[in-house]
Amino acid sequence: MSGGAAIWTDAVIAAALAAIDPAASILLRAGAGPVREQWLDLLRELMPPSTPLRKLPASISDDRLLGGLDLAATLQAGRPAAQRGLLAEADGGVLIAVMAERMAPSTVAHLSVALDTGTVSIERDGLSLRAPARFGLIALDEGIGDEHVSAALADRLACHLDLGRVARADLAESLFKSSDIAAARALLPQVRLSDEAITALTATACALGIDSLRAPLLACRVARIAAALDGASTVNEPHIACAARLVLAPRATRVPATEDAEPDSQPDEPPGDDQQNESDKPIEDGPLEDRVLDAAQAAIPLDLLKRLQEERATRVRSSSASKQGTAQKAPKRGRPIGARRGEWRAGARLNVLETLRAAAPWQPLRRRTQRAGKSGRLIVHMDDIRITRFKQRSGTTTIFVVDASGSSALQRLAEAKGAVELLLAECYIRRDEVALIAFRGRSAELLLPPTRSLTRAKRSLAGLPGGGGTPLSAAIWAATELALAVRAKGQTPTIVLMTDGRANVARDGLGGRSEAEAEALVAARQLALTGIPVVLVDTSPRPQDKAAQLAGAMQARYVALPYADAARLSQAVMDQAGRN
Repeated sequence: MSGGAAIWTDAVIAAALAAIDPAASILLRAGAGPVREQWLDLLRELMPPSTPLRKLPASISDDRLLGGLDLAATLQAGRPAAQRGLLAEADGGVLIAVMAERMAPSTVAHLSVALDTGTVSIERDGLSLRAPARFGLIALDEGIGDEHVSAALADRLACHLDLGRVARADLAESLFKSSDIAAARALLPQVRLSDEAITALTATACALGIDSLRAPLLACRVARIAAALDGASTVNEPHIACAARLVLAPRATRVPATEDAEPDSQPDEPPGDDQQNESDKPIEDGPLEDRVLDAAQAAIPLDLLKRLQEERATRVRSSSASKQGTAQKAPKRGRPIGARRGEWRAGARLNVLETLRAAAPWQPLRRRTQRAGKSGRLIVHMDDIRITRFKQRSGTTTIFVVDASGSSALQRLAEAKGAVELLLAECYIRRDEVALIAFRGRSAELLLPPTRSLTRAKRSLAGLPGGGGTPLSAAIWAATELALAVRAKGQTPTIVLMTDGRANVARDGLGGRSEAEAEALVAARQLALTGIPVVLVDTSPRPQDKAAQLAGAMQARYVALPYADAARLSQAVMDQAGRN
């Protein structure tokens, strides 16, 4: 069986498990296309006809998600009337979250609480209600590159599937029928899980470096469902291995080292009667924990651990940079993300529906106070005004800091010119910007402020001279100040420092290699404290320890590209910006 066919088989099994018990929620990473659509069709076919299936859009409002005040019913009855939200409507069924990687943090929080408690609470608009919300969740992750579903939500989903390597030729019909699902549902309450099985799954989770306590709990639940699907009343080894593949393997953060077999130190003895009898017994393959761990290791994607290592290396730095870079104060355009109380000033957009919703519960009291009788006019106060909130996409500014000193400056500048032009072509699509700082002689100079103009960039690069000393510390400080200014405007900066790391001019413009290198390291450490992502491109003919040391001080990604062309340099910058 090919790799894609094996992945599809596991995906079909996961769909059957979710149809038996919706609590076996699924995180499905796959782009829109025939593979994902066939899997969703298969899931719908396996679900009982009476199971509620609801779509959950990524931009859903809190009112629609949780429920709240029914404006029409409230105005008609003259008293607060509640309406159910999507979570309550999905009770006993399944929610399909589309584009879950772009889900708002508040939506993730509400979903997580509902998954944990099985209820949804409403404490707003003069209402205090609690409704059951026991549902399964299918989170569709359409993320490109390093876009992922929130870790808090992914931790609560049992089976993690990635259909990226599944081709249409790998698709096959379902292995199960609706009658199999019905029989498994009836058998599930009777399925028993032994202590040995629990120990095996827990030990496997620890061996794979899984810190979350939810993972082994979800694996135990999936093992019971797999046993019910198999028609067994007791969880056996194949069911445990299935749970390890679907639940534990995708969460692995390390692969345990295999232990070499210890040589037998006992002398050879002629076999006795007892030994001859034992030789007739079937040979065990080792403890159950080891066999389950082997099954989980076999299901780990080849590139998973490499990707996890890269993500961990930049997680601390990227979290600070991305949060500060993307936060914008009260944007007046973009995607609507709700409403807030405020004054209706110039430029603000009034949210009529939310304003009426806020004013509706107070109408009886206001009519009595103002003696308005039963007139049909709605009394709205300033406290009722609601302004639409928007979330505007944050652009990225790539700041090139180019070492224009020394005899090889022309080669380095040619590489920078090509990389900037390639990045500008991408900027037209993503609305990103590029800036250029060159340092030579005694100082660093901002040659190109942040811009998306290809003509302006080419004009600035064409007249860039080379030669002279290397004021590296001045360049790092200049790049830091520009990046902080860019971030203050709500954009996400990325610094690309092209140098060999050999400073010989201090910040005050005087010579002295040792002092200049010490100042450069101090500036690099200060840059690291800002959390701004940095790529250091070592432009020396051979990789230098000084450049690597400088990259370590600023927590930068070190790229030794002595003969890099513009395309490779551009790709390195795009990879670093994507991880952050």
